[in-house]
Parts: sequence; C-alpha cells; structure tokens
Amino acid sequence: MAMAASKTPDSPPPSSSTDDGGENNLLPFFVLRKALPQKGDKKGDVKTKRKMNSSASPKSALKSGVGEKFEEDADNRFEQLRIEAFDVVWPKIERSINEVLRNINDNVFNKIHDWICDSFHAIRSARKPSAWQINCPPRHAFEIERMPCGFLSSLDFSGKHGLSGCLQSLLRQLVMASPHSADISILASWYSEPENCDSPLVMIIDEMERCGGLILSDFILMLSEWVVKLPIILIMGITTTADSLRNVLQTNVLQHLRPCTFTLGSPAGKLDAIVEAVFLKNWSGFYIGHEVIGFLRNYFSKQDGTVTSFIRALKIACTKHFLMEPLSFLCQGFVHEDFQGFWTEKRSSLHEPILRYASDLIPSCETSLKTSGITGESLAFGFSQMKKQQKDWVCVLLCLYEVAKLTKVALLDIFCEALDPKLYNLRASPNYFAENVKNLEASSINYNAKKSEIVQLVRQVRSLPAAPLRQLLVAWGKLTQDIAEIHVKLKELENFLEDEEENTKSQECDEAAFRRLKSGCARRGNEKAAALMECMIKSYLRPIECTPLHEIVCFKQVKMLKSALIGDPRRTIQIDLLKSHNYLHYNCGSEGGNSPLRSMHDTAILYTLAQEHGDLINLHDWFQSFKSIILLPRPSKKRKLNPASAKERKQVSEHEDTSEASLQARFCRAVTELQITGLLRMPTKRRPDYVQRVAFGL
Repeated sequence: MAMAASKTPDSPPPSSSTDDGGENNLLPFFVLRKALPQKGDKKGDVKTKRKMNSSASPKSALKSGVGEKFEEDADNRFEQLRIEAFDVVWPKIERSINEVLRNINDNVFNKIHDWICDSFHAIRSARKPSAWQINCPPRHAFEIERMPCGFLSSLDFSGKHGLSGCLQSLLRQLVMASPHSADISILASWYSEPENCDSPLVMIIDEMERCGGLILSDFILMLSEWVVKLPIILIMGITTTADSLRNVLQTNVLQHLRPCTFTLGSPAGKLDAIVEAVFLKNWSGFYIGHEVIGFLRNYFSKQDGTVTSFIRALKIACTKHFLMEPLSFLCQGFVHEDFQGFWTEKRSSLHEPILRYASDLIPSCETSLKTSGITGESLAFGFSQMKKQQKDWVCVLLCLYEVAKLTKVALLDIFCEALDPKLYNLRASPNYFAENVKNLEASSINYNAKKSEIVQLVRQVRSLPAAPLRQLLVAWGKLTQDIAEIHVKLKELENFLEDEEENTKSQECDEAAFRRLKSGCARRGNEKAAALMECMIKSYLRPIECTPLHEIVCFKQVKMLKSALIGDPRRTIQIDLLKSHNYLHYNCGSEGGNSPLRSMHDTAILYTLAQEHGDLINLHDWFQSFKSIILLPRPSKKRKLNPASAKERKQVSEHEDTSEASLQARFCRAVTELQITGLLRMPTKRRPDYVQRVAFGL
C-alpha cells in the first residue's frame, strides 16, 4: 500500500468501477452538512440525539427531568414561535438602520441641492429676471427631477478622446443627439429653449483624481467663457485628499471656480447613529452584552471598518440568540404596541414547565424571583420593570451623549462603558467620581480613570462655560421628562443659576470684583450640574446585564459570535471529522461512541484512526485498519433461504475479490483530502511509507 501511495509502477491499476465522473471531479473539501430534524422521528431517536449533543449544548446544565422535558417541548412547540419573533424583531432593527443611513445621505444631498440653487441664482442674478423668476421663490424654484444632469467619467477626460470626447458625451446625454462635430454652441442653443432655460445644468465628474489634468483644465476654461448662457454646476467625484483640486488643475483654472466641499458621513459617525437608533431610541426587544459590543467595536475598528460588517455581525448575533434561547420568543412583547395586553395574553399560556425552566436556568433569577418561584404574573412584572429600567437607562445615556458632543467623544465608547456591569459596581462607591476626577486633574497613572469616558464627561461638565451649560441643561430637561426626580432637580438647578446671575448683576463693584463674583457663580453652578450628573449615573445607569431575566433579551455569547465572524477553519474541520455522527446521524447506530463505523465517510474514518498514532503514521498499518472497518460485516436479519441466494453469494464473492483496488483508491482519495485540508503532510523520499500529522488537539 505504501507503494500505491508513492505512485510506483507496482501499484495495482484502478478498477473500472472507480473511474467515473465522481472520481474525476475531486473536490478539495467535503462539507459535512447538518441534517434537518424530521417530524416523524421517534422519541427514542430524539433522546439519543440529545445525549450525543449534551456536551456541546449550552443548556447542558439542566439537572432535572423537567429541564429535558421542557427542552424537548420547546423544540417542538416553541421553535415556530421563536422564528415568528425573529421575523418581528429583526425587520424592526433593519428598518431603523435603513432609515438612519438614508437620513444621513439625504442630509448631504440636501446640502448639495441647496448649494446648486444658490449657485444658480448667483449666476442668473446679473441678468434681467424673467417672469418665471418673479413668480417663484428665490430658493428651490425648480424641481430636482427636471434638472438636466450629465455624467462624465475619468475616461472622457483621457488624452485619447480629448476635449471633443467630453462634449460629445454631454450632447448625447442632454441633447439626445450625436452630431458629427462637437461644438458647445449646440448645447447653448438647446439650453436657450424655454423648457430648458429655467434650470441649471449639473455635470457630475466621477473620479476626478483620475482625470487628465490638461483636458479637465481646458474643459473648465471653455465652460467659464459660456457661464452666462450655460449656468453649469460641476459636481466632482469623491476625492481622497483636501488639496486634490490643486494637484489636478492648473493655477489659472482654479481662479474660475468657486469650490464648496461636501463630506459624506464617516463610518464611525454612521455607526454611532446606528447604535443610537437601534439600542436607544427604537429598542426592539433585543440587546447585546458588554463583551459582545466590545468585540464588535474592536472588530469594526481594527479588522474590517465597514458599517456593512457591523450590520452583518449584529444580524448573526440576533439569529444566534433566537436559536439558542428557548424563551427568546418573549422578546416580541417589547415591540408590541399593547405591552400590557401582550403579557395578559401570554400569562395564561406560560405552562408550569416553562416557568420552572426559567427559574432553574436563568442565573439572574436566583437573587430576586427564584426564592419565591416564578409565576406568569411575576414574569410579566419582571419584564415590565426591565422595560422601565431600560427606558431610564436610555435617558441618562443620551444625557451623557449631549456632553460627549461638546468634546467629540464617540457614542459607541460611552455605550460600551455603560453596559459594563463591573464598572457599574465600581461607580456605586460614594467617592468613585471624586477620586477619579482628582486623579485625572493630577495626571496620575490610573487605569480606570484614564479609560473611563464617563469620568471624563463629568470632569468636562465641571469646566463648562455658562452659555454651553445652560444649553446642556435645556437638552437634559427634554430628555428626562419621564423621570420626575431628575426633572425636578433640573428645574431647581436652572432656577439657582438664574438667581445667581441676577445677584451677580445687582452687585455694585469694580470690574475685577465682578469677574470674581461671576467666576464663583459659574463654579458653583458647574459643581451642582456635575453632582446632578453623578446622581443620574449612579441611580439610573444600570446595565441590562444587572437586570433579572435579561438572558431572554440579551445575547452574551461572544465566543460564538467571534467563531461565526472570524472562524477557525482547521479546528472546525477537525471537529466535523471527529464528530461527524452528530451531523449525519448514521443508520448503523452510535453505540461505539467516537469509534469509527463503516457507514462514516472515508475521510472521517481515516482521521479518527489517525488519533491513535503519533507524529508519524505508517501507511500500511493505517490502510489495514481502514480496510478492517470497511470490510466489517453488517448485522443482518435472519431470513429464509431461497433459490437465488447461491447466485447472490457468488456475486458477493466476486465483488470481494475485486474490492482491494477499490479500497486502495478510496484510501488514497481520503488521504489526499486530509492533505488538502492541511491536516497531513504527504510521504517524502526519506520516509516513503509514512505521512506526518500537522494538527494536534482542538
């Protein structure tokens, strides 16, 4: 067999049975697909499958038979409910994301449209106004759908086509004609018609940095000579540097332009807007833990850096949550318009096994609800409290974001810190903010203080001028209208600032003393505002992971998400090969545990046998072990003899005589697949009878 692996002349030729299309179309990988559960499976098969999956299941902590009963019941009765809940929750998240991104783009293009209007009216202001201009308002006097628009690419400004190529392209798009000679007077004659002359001509030049500088300069100079008859507005494509115009165009050409820069939303800004829309303003009943959002932030900033990747990762997390958590179908209650009505209906449908499962499985119930036992009423009350606490948490976080806007701190950084339960416990200390602010002011090395964005925001409030502080308090008042305690304290603080300002103005003193009084008044106001901010943080900024029953709505499996996004292909291949019976469900049974079976795939059999060897594997011994498993007789039922049995035995004996070549071909193919997947090194001249294992362990 070693000779066959090393392709020596003495190797037996392959049989005709193996020389078919399947052998010629050898794929580098075999994908072991997970079999779908059949509705007609017997209960015994379900129990056997659960026994095999018990080590990999995250719900293996169930101790009693009630847990197993509910898990089986959830698979059959609540799987459809989880799918329906996902179909409700994720579309709401997706609509919020699409609306945010559309609004960001609309804001940019609205600014471009306003600039086009202003430029057009500035060009036409030197001419005598027409009846159309008198009867219409000065801005937005034309519809953007009726605006003539031409598109020119960088290829139109190449030296091959020259200036005539640009004009011919414009005439084809605007005049809808292809004249023999490219003349700008044709375009001017077309624009002078009554139905065309009341709108600007917009020309979009794509990839301006790749255009030929000389051709583009001549084109702009020609347009400047016709600017009165042809009010052309140029929109030049995306640039990568601020001085790209100076690098492409000549100096005398720049004098004929009135440039205006428009910037699309940055990926970081779009990400903050998505976080604000999905998790703060339009909560859909699904949340992520602080480790998950921390991983997504690092993945976004260090590896991919695109908003699309963040949205894809968020969808994977949502899918995994509804797949893993049996009670996740209750998340749709937060999206339901009638929250109380939803829970009134659900309370009667929550059976005792479900409630006992929630009590035994959900760790956050151990301190609050588990002692008295979870009922339908207590579960509904717990979700009602969670919704209220989450609403207060969002209000306080948005108040922090108002301060962050003054210092250009990203919302995502504050969001990650506000979700951390460890920092929440540290902030419960009475002297936490005072000590950390002092450390920041003294510039001492303190890890928590240097990394805490919230502490820096509190410090920023202490140093705000009077005018920004008043604006901040007004914004806080709008955000905290539903929190009566905070709203009352805000009104008291605003009244205090007004009284201090009036007292300062009423004092008759010189300019220096007046400045000292004003500074002292501002300092006292800042201290009270910072104290109010600390009170809001300690009282209401409670992470969702510190709330009972948060496991039902919060996804915290960061390792699972990391594996889905980044992956470990070699480890995944090893697990699939060693545990292929968990995916394929062989008909010959699984009494042998992880022992190789003849019904397994050849590659899985060989890799399972390879675990018995060390660094080097003898090909002859490996093949003999493989052969013994393949030729192992199947357990057959007793049956009556018939006249055709002798003929069948003869055919079987003939097949066994010719199976040696077929077994060698199957063995070589499986070894090659293991080598392609990076698990083996093929034999060398020094050791032609051995292959070397590359990957050890999982």
